[in-house]
Amino acid sequence: MLADLFHETLKDIYFAENKILKTLPKMAKAAQSKELKAAFVKHERETKGQVKRLQSVFKILGKPPRGKTCAAINGITEEGAEIMKDFKGMPALDAGLLAAAQAVEHYEISRYGTLRTWAEELGMPDAASLLDATLKEESATDKALTALAKSLVNVEAEAEI
Repeated sequence: MLADLFHETLKDIYFAENKILKTLPKMAKAAQSKELKAAFVKHERETKGQVKRLQSVFKILGKPPRGKTCAAINGITEEGAEIMKDFKGMPALDAGLLAAAQAVEHYEISRYGTLRTWAEELGMPDAASLLDATLKEESATDKALTALAKSLVNVEAEAEI
């Protein structure tokens, strides 16, 4: 049933958001550019709000907010950790951190778009609205990271050559 798939996918993204909340401070600390640090701090604040929205969606379903291990987000965050270790102190570090952050954003955009559509199909307009609000935030973050990469971080990494 679509309702069961919706609930399972909701648990997946709930796990992912909580994992991201633990990872963003590490990425902010590792970032060399003050603009990138600020972007990670801002996204950490947004992510806390996104977790609250997810908790509201669980409430609409009448289910407790509970995550289920998401192998995809674990893999993406492990890649980010490798970048932090392998490129520490190098100009390319911020470019790698940005790439890892955008991989997370693209995963989230995919999940939230799917969940919003399913909520609409399941006749849950309040849940769809909450999920759409997060989808818009994730899309805006992705655009901001792209702009930051083009204007600053990739330029600095290229200058290293």
